[in-house]
Amino acid sequence: MNELDELAHERLIERLESRAQVNTFSDLFEKYVNRIEIPDAGKILEVGCGTGIILRKLAQRHAFSARGIGVDHCKSFIDAATKFADQEKVTDSLEFRLGDAHKLDFEDSEFDIVICHTVISHVTEPAKILAEMARVTKKGGVIAIFDGDYSSLTYAFPDHSFGNRMDAALSNTTFNNPRIMCDLPRLLPQFELVLTDAWGDAVVEIGQGSYFKTFAETYAPYVKNSGMLSEQTVDIWLKEQNKAMDNGTFFAACNYYTYLAKKV
Repeated sequence: MNELDELAHERLIERLESRAQVNTFSDLFEKYVNRIEIPDAGKILEVGCGTGIILRKLAQRHAFSARGIGVDHCKSFIDAATKFADQEKVTDSLEFRLGDAHKLDFEDSEFDIVICHTVISHVTEPAKILAEMARVTKKGGVIAIFDGDYSSLTYAFPDHSFGNRMDAALSNTTFNNPRIMCDLPRLLPQFELVLTDAWGDAVVEIGQGSYFKTFAETYAPYVKNSGMLSEQTVDIWLKEQNKAMDNGTFFAACNYYTYLAKKV
């Protein structure tokens, strides 16, 4: 992430903030956070916090009395998170730090709740992230992991064969671990984590695009840079997606999953 240029960072910051305004994703966050009991004066950690939108949403909830710390290895994200928190006047409750989720700079059993929101699909070594999250969580504490199964990511395209290739290219160039959510049920017990609740949600846009529009615009350049498909064919695909949105024939979908686990 840090090797991206300034413009790419700005685009990602804009995407993270705009995605949070999509009702579907806001609802999915509320769905799992409402099932977590946040202790008074408890400590919450978000790994890979990005622009801090998840912790900021938490801090703005009625009667929030916990302390939240967000960690991300991208300085641009941490700077943005700190700026947005200051603008929203939630800095008394939140703090954002540079850090590597593969090696968290916290004591064992320090947090009541650890959140990993659309992060584990991106990281280099998911097992190390799980081990670190488990290490810093108190016994009886909760780890919440929300992310997509990006092997299910699909956009409609008249040429189904090419459409499938573009779907796969988007998934494989954007995510290090596009299928990680399928693996979590068997991985969690290795880290003294017991699954207490889990569910899936299909995120679908038909006719018009919002979330999937910005996804395509942000990540199609990754496909171009990867060389998996030619720039010309990617541009044709993007043009077709915009045309479909303009005339109300757009379709895109992806499955997302939530896991709540307890540290034992």
